Amino acid sequence: MTTFFPGPSKVRPELGQYLQDAFTNGILSVSHRSEAFNQMSEQTLQLLREKLAIPDSYTILYTSSATECWEIISQSFTRKKAAHFSSGAFGDKWFQYAQAIHPAAHKVPFHVTTELVADYMDVFEDDEMICLTQNETSNGTQISFDTLSEIRGAHPNRLVALDCTSSMAGINLPYILGDIWFASVQKCFGLPAGLGLLILSPAAVERARDINDTRFYNSALTMIGHIEKFQTSCTPNVLGIYLLNRVLQDSPRIEETDALLRSRMARYIQAADGKNLRPLVTNDSVRSTTVLAVQADPELIAGIKAEAKAEGMLLGSGYGNWKNDTFRIANFPAYTDAEVDKLISFLKPRA
Repeated sequence: MTTFFPGPSKVRPELGQYLQDAFTNGILSVSHRSEAFNQMSEQTLQLLREKLAIPDSYTILYTSSATECWEIISQSFTRKKAAHFSSGAFGDKWFQYAQAIHPAAHKVPFHVTTELVADYMDVFEDDEMICLTQNETSNGTQISFDTLSEIRGAHPNRLVALDCTSSMAGINLPYILGDIWFASVQKCFGLPAGLGLLILSPAAVERARDINDTRFYNSALTMIGHIEKFQTSCTPNVLGIYLLNRVLQDSPRIEETDALLRSRMARYIQAADGKNLRPLVTNDSVRSTTVLAVQADPELIAGIKAEAKAEGMLLGSGYGNWKNDTFRIANFPAYTDAEVDKLISFLKPRA
């Protein structure tokens, strides 16, 4: 059975061998304060820079999940207030976490077909940060790189934070256009859940130092101090870091992966864009490259999901407001050409 759920999604087919190697080589018993861990951590961070084109000036931290990153961002990079722009469930959830810590945080909702325009964004003078869900997993939307460039230019003195949980390691993200980028590994990385990444610009690191809040076990300032020695502030997911290392070693550079996923997404859209099925997001400029939401009548959606399951494919359920009238397809690197071809062939007769 092949799952096309957009997270946790299909893991890399090589994972079984990686796990056996981890057991055989004693990785499961490695101390996170040992030289062996330091070397593995250093290599992993370097691989992330090389394979994902992360600037050398940016700091990379290990976390437990993207959800933990929401908390860290509010605790360590925000004094009182941030502006959260949201078109879906995960943008809303991030805002709710932020508001629980800083009640003055405010949300600006926008429609799934709307492309943000920097000059008309509701950002107030005292907003310290702009928070964006670069890729909204719930509805298959994304914020384009052109839009990010405009936002960066319009708000040069504010930090820009981006949730790219379902796009990091799938598309070639323009890291210089943001200050805080974060993701979990259970989507485009093709790994099991339990590890997150938090990527910080020099301006974000400076903000953490200015705020100087070390009250929490996951305070960014404490984590930054440890990662300078390739260590972590608490016992990390050593196995997860090892698996990430192995995946990166065996992965092409992000430019190649980006081109592959864009080509596959074009084929998916063509297959699903028919009389009875249609992409939920009709605006090409805001449609995700890595998650496709397909819309139809609820009865038809239920029937298609059942037929797909009978043919060995699990389609992702709809989420939030689109729970009953959509299914979602994960367009992640772990899928083989044969699996992609099979799903496209399944969809085509309905076009």
